Amino acid sequence: MTRAATSKGILPYQHITQLIARESITSDHPIEDRQIQPASLDLRLGKKAYRLISSFLPELSAISSRLNALDFYQSDLVMYEMDLTQGAILEKGHVYLVPLLEQLDLPATLRARANPKSTTGRLDVFTRVVTDLNAGFDEIRAGYRGPLYLEVVPRSFAIKVRTGDSLNQIRFVRGDATVSDSALQKLHGTDPLLFRNASPPKPLPQKEFRTERGLFLRIDLTGSAREDAVIGYRAKKNSHVIDLAKIGHYAALDFWEPLKRHRQDSLLLEPEEFYILASKERIRVPPGYAAEMVAYEAACGELRTHYAGFFDPGFGYGDGKMRGTQVVLEVRPHDVPFLIHDGQTFFKVVYDRMLTVPTQVYGTALGSSYQRQALTLSKHFKA
Repeated sequence: MTRAATSKGILPYQHITQLIARESITSDHPIEDRQIQPASLDLRLGKKAYRLISSFLPELSAISSRLNALDFYQSDLVMYEMDLTQGAILEKGHVYLVPLLEQLDLPATLRARANPKSTTGRLDVFTRVVTDLNAGFDEIRAGYRGPLYLEVVPRSFAIKVRTGDSLNQIRFVRGDATVSDSALQKLHGTDPLLFRNASPPKPLPQKEFRTERGLFLRIDLTGSAREDAVIGYRAKKNSHVIDLAKIGHYAALDFWEPLKRHRQDSLLLEPEEFYILASKERIRVPPGYAAEMVAYEAACGELRTHYAGFFDPGFGYGDGKMRGTQVVLEVRPHDVPFLIHDGQTFFKVVYDRMLTVPTQVYGTALGSSYQRQALTLSKHFKA
């Protein structure tokens, strides 16, 4: 099911290419076709990184004024800088700030929102975009003109990065693009958004389709329903460096502890541990829409259920015959141990309208890594 063009919505692939042509998005290094996604643009790391003492928000000053110190010992923010052109290791638990290669000169009618890429989130790398004179992360005000910086905090593993690597992505938004709960209910009735993860998958009945400022989904703790099924993974504490350039290179068991199905179909989440889990339902995003997972939903517990929240048009949809794709969750509990049970409401997805249907949608033709995923680790690990 497609939609006609509207005056409000997420800018699609073809409009992002127009922004580049009009120099609303610029870079000293030519922007590559591979960066342009159906509803977002991959951003690239620049030539250096700054090791910070702490995170910060530059509400009152330009970021460059905080970085250009002759002696970092006199700085209240920067410890040292690192060259990324030949690759450098970012240690876990440390805060880094990286100037990105892209800069923005947005029209007054256009704002932007950033989010980590799926692969970044699955490695427990916490990232967020920082812009000049801004009181918030990842939200870029309409008409913004200036540089982009990325705060990077590896949490579970040290990572090796280099200039040109993409850890996050940006969406461009005109007006209020959010799809209302009533519109979601209606859409699900004509072009199902959620399917039961069964064989074959069947659309979720309307009475089980729950919305409240977004669409609620549940957690799967049964896996394949075998008694010994793997239902998730927990990051190991002390592991080797992960080089982001090495795809399909690492043995998963060197970095992850598989979690087997519990006899009571439950799982005790320990504070500040990192888990990879999966959704009970299969989700799909029709081509005229984009979606985003809410990273923290107070109603679902004291935990972060997703780092990388963008779902592009066509995710789990393909040519319309696909019956959805499971959502892989990056979960980090806070403060207290938290017991969860199979089928428990666990996270929420908000749908947005596209300004118009993208000329490219998510799928294998774009080299999309997770179109038919189940419980899947990042692409750096051997299948």
